[in-house]
Amino acid sequence: MHRRDVTVAWAFIVGLWLAMFFVAYATWGIAPNGGARVLLLIAGGTVLVFNTAAIMAMLAHYREDRDFIYGLDIKFLDEARAAKGR
Repeated sequence: MHRRDVTVAWAFIVGLWLAMFFVAYATWGIAPNGGARVLLLIAGGTVLVFNTAAIMAMLAHYREDRDFIYGLDIKFLDEARAAKGR
């Protein structure tokens, strides 16, 4: 479960970066002047940095609390399977 969550988090990071580069490329000609383009690039870069850092922090906390987080999940899954089998 932990490995899948880490993989999905990395996929979100890659998807975010690809989406931001696509939006920058697709809207480059719409920006009215060079100053607006610079402002948009700085704002987009800020979003990328903060979102990437937040996901990386989340992964670090998952790693620290892995036994607690996933232990509860496994416990409840086992209880649900046992209740279903009755």
